[in-house]
Amino acid sequence: MQPSTARILTDLRNRFVAELTAGAVQERNPRGLYEPVEYILSIGGKRVRPLLALLAARICGDDEGLRAGMPVALAVETFHNFTLLHDDIMDNSPLRRGQPTVHERWDVNTAILSGDLMLIQAYGHLCRVPATERVAELLCRFNRVATAVCEGQQFDVDFELRDDVTIDDYLHMIELKTAVLLGGALELGALAAGGSTEDADHLYAFGRLTGLAFQLHDDLLDTFGDGQQTGKLTGNDIIRNKKTFLYLKTLEGLEREDREELLRWFGQSPDDPTAKVARVTALMQQGNIPRAVGELRDKFQAQAYAHLEQVGGDATFKNILRDLTENLLQRSN
Repeated sequence: MQPSTARILTDLRNRFVAELTAGAVQERNPRGLYEPVEYILSIGGKRVRPLLALLAARICGDDEGLRAGMPVALAVETFHNFTLLHDDIMDNSPLRRGQPTVHERWDVNTAILSGDLMLIQAYGHLCRVPATERVAELLCRFNRVATAVCEGQQFDVDFELRDDVTIDDYLHMIELKTAVLLGGALELGALAAGGSTEDADHLYAFGRLTGLAFQLHDDLLDTFGDGQQTGKLTGNDIIRNKKTFLYLKTLEGLEREDREELLRWFGQSPDDPTAKVARVTALMQQGNIPRAVGELRDKFQAQAYAHLEQVGGDATFKNILRDLTENLLQRSN
Protein backbone atom coordinates (compact mmCIF):
# COMPACT_ATOMS: atom_id res chain seq x y z
CA MET A 1 0.00 0.00 0.00
CA GLN A 2 1.29 3.46 -0.93
CA PRO A 3 2.33 5.61 2.09
CA SER A 4 -0.09 8.35 0.99
CA THR A 5 -2.93 5.83 0.79
CA ALA A 6 -2.08 4.47 4.24
CA ARG A 7 -2.13 8.01 5.70
CA ILE A 8 -5.51 8.83 4.18
CA LEU A 9 -7.04 5.54 5.33
CA THR A 10 -5.65 6.05 8.83
CA ASP A 11 -7.16 9.54 8.90
CA LEU A 12 -10.55 8.25 7.74
CA ARG A 13 -10.44 5.43 10.27
CA ASN A 14 -9.53 7.83 13.08
CA ARG A 15 -12.35 10.19 12.12
CA PHE A 16 -14.78 7.31 12.11
CA VAL A 17 -13.63 5.97 15.50
CA ALA A 18 -13.93 9.48 16.96
CA GLU A 19 -17.56 9.65 15.78
CA LEU A 20 -18.24 6.16 17.08
CA THR A 21 -16.68 6.96 20.45
CA ALA A 22 -18.52 10.27 20.75
CA GLY A 23 -21.81 8.39 20.78
CA ALA A 24 -20.73 6.44 23.86
CA VAL A 25 -19.44 9.34 25.96
CA GLN A 26 -22.69 9.89 27.79
CA GLU A 27 -23.71 6.90 29.86
CA ARG A 28 -27.19 5.65 29.12
CA ASN A 29 -29.34 3.44 31.28
CA PRO A 30 -29.96 0.64 31.84
CA ARG A 31 -26.24 -0.12 31.70
CA GLY A 32 -26.95 -3.82 31.25
CA LEU A 33 -28.37 -2.96 27.81
CA TYR A 34 -25.94 -0.28 26.61
CA GLU A 35 -22.62 -1.44 28.04
CA PRO A 36 -22.43 -4.61 25.88
CA VAL A 37 -23.06 -2.49 22.78
CA GLU A 38 -20.23 -0.12 23.69
CA TYR A 39 -18.02 -3.12 24.45
CA ILE A 40 -18.48 -4.94 21.12
CA LEU A 41 -18.04 -1.73 19.13
CA SER A 42 -14.90 -0.78 21.05
CA ILE A 43 -12.87 -3.96 20.53
CA GLY A 44 -12.00 -2.99 17.02
CA GLY A 45 -11.62 -5.00 13.88
CA LYS A 46 -10.36 -3.69 10.55
CA ARG A 47 -13.32 -1.25 10.18
CA VAL A 48 -13.45 -2.20 6.50
CA ARG A 49 -17.16 -1.50 6.00
CA PRO A 50 -17.16 2.05 7.39
CA LEU A 51 -14.01 2.80 5.39
CA LEU A 52 -15.78 1.64 2.23
CA ALA A 53 -18.77 3.85 3.00
CA LEU A 54 -16.55 6.88 3.58
CA LEU A 55 -14.46 6.26 0.47
CA ALA A 56 -17.59 5.96 -1.67
CA ALA A 57 -18.91 9.18 -0.18
CA ARG A 58 -15.64 10.95 -0.95
CA ILE A 59 -15.50 9.55 -4.48
CA CYS A 60 -18.99 10.88 -5.18
CA GLY A 61 -18.65 14.13 -3.21
CA ASP A 62 -16.16 16.53 -1.66
CA ASP A 63 -15.37 16.87 2.04
CA GLU A 64 -19.00 17.81 2.60
CA GLY A 65 -19.95 14.54 0.95
CA LEU A 66 -17.59 12.74 3.28
CA ARG A 67 -19.42 14.19 6.28
CA ALA A 68 -22.71 13.12 4.71
CA GLY A 69 -21.39 9.56 4.49
CA MET A 70 -20.50 9.32 8.19
CA PRO A 71 -24.01 8.22 9.31
CA VAL A 72 -23.83 5.43 6.73
CA ALA A 73 -20.41 4.37 8.06
CA LEU A 74 -21.84 4.23 11.59
CA ALA A 75 -24.89 2.31 10.38
CA VAL A 76 -23.00 -0.42 8.51
CA GLU A 77 -20.45 -0.93 11.30
CA THR A 78 -23.19 -1.12 13.94
CA PHE A 79 -25.18 -3.56 11.80
CA HIS A 80 -22.08 -5.67 11.07
CA ASN A 81 -21.27 -5.97 14.77
CA PHE A 82 -24.91 -6.79 15.53
CA THR A 83 -24.63 -9.77 13.18
CA LEU A 84 -21.35 -10.85 14.81
CA LEU A 85 -22.90 -10.65 18.26
CA HIS A 86 -25.77 -12.93 17.26
CA ASP A 87 -23.48 -15.20 15.19
CA ASP A 88 -21.34 -15.74 18.29
CA ILE A 89 -24.41 -16.92 20.17
CA MET A 90 -25.38 -19.31 17.36
CA ASP A 91 -21.82 -20.69 17.12
CA ASN A 92 -21.28 -20.65 20.89
CA SER A 93 -18.00 -18.81 20.28
CA PRO A 94 -16.05 -17.88 23.42
CA LEU A 95 -13.86 -15.20 21.79
CA ARG A 96 -14.27 -12.35 19.34
CA ARG A 97 -11.15 -10.43 18.26
CA GLY A 98 -9.26 -12.02 21.12
CA GLN A 99 -11.76 -10.84 23.74
CA PRO A 100 -14.66 -12.66 25.46
CA THR A 101 -17.83 -12.58 23.39
CA VAL A 102 -20.80 -10.65 24.79
CA HIS A 103 -22.76 -13.77 25.72
CA GLU A 104 -19.70 -15.10 27.58
CA ARG A 105 -18.92 -11.86 29.41
CA TRP A 106 -22.59 -11.23 30.27
CA ASP A 107 -25.13 -13.87 29.26
CA VAL A 108 -27.16 -15.02 26.24
CA ASN A 109 -30.26 -12.98 27.08
CA THR A 110 -28.20 -9.81 27.39
CA ALA A 111 -26.45 -10.52 24.09
CA ILE A 112 -29.76 -11.03 22.27
CA LEU A 113 -31.31 -7.85 23.62
CA SER A 114 -28.22 -5.69 23.11
CA GLY A 115 -27.94 -7.04 19.58
CA ASP A 116 -31.55 -6.07 18.92
CA LEU A 117 -30.72 -2.56 20.11
CA MET A 118 -27.77 -2.36 17.71
CA LEU A 119 -30.04 -3.16 14.77
CA ILE A 120 -32.35 -0.34 15.83
CA GLN A 121 -29.37 1.99 16.21
CA ALA A 122 -28.22 1.17 12.68
CA TYR A 123 -31.52 2.42 11.29
CA GLY A 124 -31.26 5.47 13.54
CA HIS A 125 -27.89 6.36 12.03
CA LEU A 126 -29.28 6.15 8.50
CA CYS A 127 -32.13 8.49 9.44
CA ARG A 128 -29.52 11.16 10.26
CA VAL A 129 -28.13 11.35 6.72
CA PRO A 130 -28.19 15.09 5.83
CA ALA A 131 -29.77 14.44 2.41
CA THR A 132 -33.22 13.90 3.92
CA GLU A 133 -34.79 13.45 0.50
CA ARG A 134 -32.76 10.25 0.09
CA VAL A 135 -33.38 8.68 3.50
CA ALA A 136 -36.35 6.61 2.31
CA GLU A 137 -34.28 5.19 -0.57
CA LEU A 138 -31.35 4.50 1.76
CA LEU A 139 -33.61 2.63 4.18
CA CYS A 140 -35.11 0.54 1.37
CA ARG A 141 -31.69 -0.40 0.03
CA PHE A 142 -30.41 -1.12 3.53
CA ASN A 143 -33.41 -3.41 4.10
CA ARG A 144 -32.47 -5.36 0.98
CA VAL A 145 -28.90 -5.79 2.22
CA ALA A 146 -29.90 -6.68 5.80
CA THR A 147 -32.40 -9.27 4.58
CA ALA A 148 -29.75 -10.86 2.34
CA VAL A 149 -27.31 -11.13 5.26
CA CYS A 150 -29.93 -12.97 7.33
CA GLU A 151 -30.69 -15.28 4.40
CA GLY A 152 -26.99 -16.03 4.02
CA GLN A 153 -26.66 -16.87 7.70
CA GLN A 154 -29.58 -19.28 7.50
CA PHE A 155 -28.11 -20.97 4.42
CA ASP A 156 -24.83 -21.37 6.33
CA VAL A 157 -26.68 -23.03 9.19
CA ASP A 158 -28.65 -25.25 6.81
CA PHE A 159 -25.47 -26.41 5.04
CA GLU A 160 -24.26 -28.06 8.25
CA LEU A 161 -27.11 -30.59 7.93
CA ARG A 162 -27.04 -31.05 4.16
CA ASP A 163 -24.90 -33.46 2.15
CA ASP A 164 -25.88 -32.06 -1.25
CA VAL A 165 -24.31 -28.60 -1.06
CA THR A 166 -22.82 -27.51 -4.40
CA ILE A 167 -20.14 -24.97 -5.25
CA ASP A 168 -22.84 -22.65 -6.62
CA ASP A 169 -24.77 -23.03 -3.35
CA TYR A 170 -21.70 -22.04 -1.37
CA LEU A 171 -20.89 -19.04 -3.54
CA HIS A 172 -24.49 -17.84 -3.25
CA MET A 173 -24.32 -18.22 0.53
CA ILE A 174 -21.13 -16.16 0.94
CA GLU A 175 -22.48 -13.58 -1.49
CA LEU A 176 -25.45 -13.06 0.84
CA LYS A 177 -23.71 -13.47 4.18
CA THR A 178 -20.56 -11.43 3.47
CA ALA A 179 -20.39 -9.79 0.06
CA VAL A 180 -23.64 -7.82 -0.12
CA LEU A 181 -22.82 -5.82 3.02
CA LEU A 182 -19.53 -4.67 1.49
CA GLY A 183 -21.44 -3.67 -1.61
CA GLY A 184 -24.13 -2.02 0.48
CA ALA A 185 -21.60 0.07 2.40
CA LEU A 186 -20.29 1.51 -0.88
CA GLU A 187 -23.72 1.94 -2.43
CA LEU A 188 -25.22 3.73 0.57
CA GLY A 189 -22.14 5.90 1.08
CA ALA A 190 -22.31 7.06 -2.53
CA LEU A 191 -26.02 7.89 -2.38
CA ALA A 192 -25.71 9.75 0.94
CA ALA A 193 -23.07 12.01 -0.62
CA GLY A 194 -25.24 12.84 -3.62
CA GLY A 195 -23.83 10.27 -6.04
CA SER A 196 -25.84 9.12 -9.02
CA THR A 197 -27.84 5.89 -8.96
CA GLU A 198 -25.64 4.57 -11.77
CA ASP A 199 -22.43 5.17 -9.79
CA ALA A 200 -24.02 3.70 -6.66
CA ASP A 201 -25.02 0.57 -8.57
CA HIS A 202 -21.51 0.11 -9.99
CA LEU A 203 -20.00 0.59 -6.53
CA TYR A 204 -22.43 -1.98 -5.11
CA ALA A 205 -21.37 -4.47 -7.80
CA PHE A 206 -17.71 -3.69 -7.10
CA GLY A 207 -18.22 -4.34 -3.38
CA ARG A 208 -20.25 -7.51 -3.91
CA LEU A 209 -17.64 -9.05 -6.21
CA THR A 210 -14.82 -7.90 -3.94
CA GLY A 211 -16.67 -9.53 -1.05
CA LEU A 212 -16.73 -12.86 -2.87
CA ALA A 213 -13.00 -12.58 -3.54
CA PHE A 214 -12.39 -11.50 0.07
CA GLN A 215 -14.23 -14.53 1.51
CA LEU A 216 -12.47 -16.98 -0.79
CA HIS A 217 -9.12 -15.52 0.31
CA ASP A 218 -10.26 -15.80 3.94
CA ASP A 219 -11.16 -19.47 3.41
CA LEU A 220 -7.73 -20.06 1.88
CA LEU A 221 -6.00 -18.47 4.87
CA ASP A 222 -8.08 -20.54 7.29
CA THR A 223 -6.70 -23.77 5.85
CA PHE A 224 -3.30 -22.82 4.48
CA GLY A 225 -2.38 -19.66 6.38
CA ASP A 226 0.14 -19.29 9.19
CA GLY A 227 -1.78 -19.44 12.46
CA GLN A 228 0.70 -17.06 14.11
CA GLN A 229 -0.09 -14.44 11.45
CA THR A 230 -3.84 -15.02 11.12
CA GLY A 231 -4.41 -15.23 14.87
CA LYS A 232 -6.72 -18.17 14.24
CA LEU A 233 -6.49 -21.92 14.57
CA THR A 234 -5.22 -23.21 11.22
CA GLY A 235 -7.70 -25.65 9.70
CA ASN A 236 -10.63 -24.46 11.78
CA ASP A 237 -13.04 -24.87 8.85
CA ILE A 238 -11.89 -28.48 8.47
CA ILE A 239 -12.26 -29.11 12.20
CA ARG A 240 -15.82 -27.72 12.09
CA ASN A 241 -16.70 -29.68 8.92
CA LYS A 242 -17.50 -26.45 7.06
CA LYS A 243 -18.52 -27.02 3.45
CA THR A 244 -16.32 -24.28 1.98
CA PHE A 245 -15.29 -23.89 -1.65
CA LEU A 246 -12.03 -25.67 -0.79
CA TYR A 247 -13.86 -28.74 0.51
CA LEU A 248 -16.42 -28.81 -2.29
CA LYS A 249 -13.82 -28.34 -5.04
CA THR A 250 -11.68 -31.10 -3.50
CA LEU A 251 -14.66 -33.45 -3.32
CA GLU A 252 -15.50 -32.71 -6.94
CA GLY A 253 -12.11 -33.77 -8.26
CA LEU A 254 -11.30 -36.85 -6.15
CA GLU A 255 -11.38 -40.46 -7.28
CA ARG A 256 -13.84 -42.74 -5.49
CA GLU A 257 -11.53 -44.05 -2.75
CA ASP A 258 -10.16 -40.63 -1.80
CA ARG A 259 -13.63 -39.10 -2.05
CA GLU A 260 -15.01 -41.64 0.41
CA GLU A 261 -12.11 -40.94 2.75
CA LEU A 262 -12.79 -37.19 2.67
CA LEU A 263 -16.48 -37.82 3.39
CA ARG A 264 -15.52 -40.01 6.36
CA TRP A 265 -13.28 -37.30 7.79
CA PHE A 266 -16.07 -34.74 7.45
CA GLY A 267 -18.45 -37.10 9.22
CA GLN A 268 -16.49 -37.05 12.47
CA SER A 269 -15.19 -34.58 15.04
CA PRO A 270 -12.25 -36.19 16.88
CA ASP A 271 -11.05 -34.75 20.17
CA ASP A 272 -7.61 -34.36 18.64
CA PRO A 273 -8.14 -33.04 15.09
CA THR A 274 -4.44 -33.02 14.14
CA ALA A 275 -4.59 -36.10 11.91
CA LYS A 276 -7.84 -34.97 10.32
CA VAL A 277 -6.50 -31.53 9.41
CA ALA A 278 -3.27 -32.98 8.06
CA ARG A 279 -4.98 -35.57 5.85
CA VAL A 280 -7.71 -33.28 4.53
CA THR A 281 -5.14 -30.59 3.78
CA ALA A 282 -3.06 -33.18 1.90
CA LEU A 283 -6.09 -34.16 -0.19
CA MET A 284 -6.66 -30.49 -1.01
CA GLN A 285 -3.04 -30.06 -2.02
CA GLN A 286 -3.34 -33.19 -4.13
CA GLY A 287 -6.15 -31.54 -6.06
CA ASN A 288 -4.20 -28.26 -6.41
CA ILE A 289 -7.05 -26.53 -4.62
CA PRO A 290 -5.09 -23.44 -3.45
CA ARG A 291 -4.48 -22.53 -7.10
CA ALA A 292 -8.16 -23.07 -7.96
CA VAL A 293 -9.21 -20.78 -5.11
CA GLY A 294 -6.73 -18.13 -6.20
CA GLU A 295 -7.95 -18.26 -9.79
CA LEU A 296 -11.60 -17.84 -8.83
CA ARG A 297 -10.73 -15.06 -6.36
CA ASP A 298 -8.82 -13.20 -9.07
CA LYS A 299 -11.66 -13.70 -11.57
CA PHE A 300 -14.16 -12.08 -9.20
CA GLN A 301 -11.77 -9.22 -8.49
CA ALA A 302 -11.16 -8.53 -12.17
CA GLN A 303 -14.93 -8.27 -12.64
CA ALA A 304 -15.08 -5.93 -9.64
CA TYR A 305 -12.46 -3.59 -11.10
CA ALA A 306 -14.39 -3.43 -14.37
CA HIS A 307 -17.30 -1.95 -12.42
CA LEU A 308 -15.02 0.48 -10.58
CA GLU A 309 -13.79 1.78 -13.94
CA GLN A 310 -17.37 2.81 -14.76
CA VAL A 311 -17.69 4.99 -11.65
CA GLY A 312 -17.27 8.75 -12.05
CA GLY A 313 -16.08 11.10 -9.33
CA ASP A 314 -12.74 11.66 -7.65
CA ALA A 315 -10.05 9.54 -9.36
CA THR A 316 -7.65 9.88 -6.42
CA PHE A 317 -10.07 8.28 -4.00
CA LYS A 318 -11.01 5.61 -6.54
CA ASN A 319 -7.33 4.65 -6.57
CA ILE A 320 -7.29 4.61 -2.77
CA LEU A 321 -10.30 2.27 -2.81
CA ARG A 322 -8.43 0.03 -5.23
CA ASP A 323 -5.29 0.08 -3.06
CA LEU A 324 -7.34 -0.85 0.01
CA THR A 325 -8.88 -3.75 -1.90
CA GLU A 326 -5.52 -5.03 -3.10
CA ASN A 327 -4.21 -4.88 0.45
CA LEU A 328 -7.15 -6.95 1.71
CA LEU A 329 -6.65 -9.57 -0.98
CA GLN A 330 -2.91 -9.88 -0.41
CA ARG A 331 -3.11 -10.06 3.36
CA SER A 332 -1.71 -12.98 5.34
CA ASN A 333 -3.93 -12.39 8.40
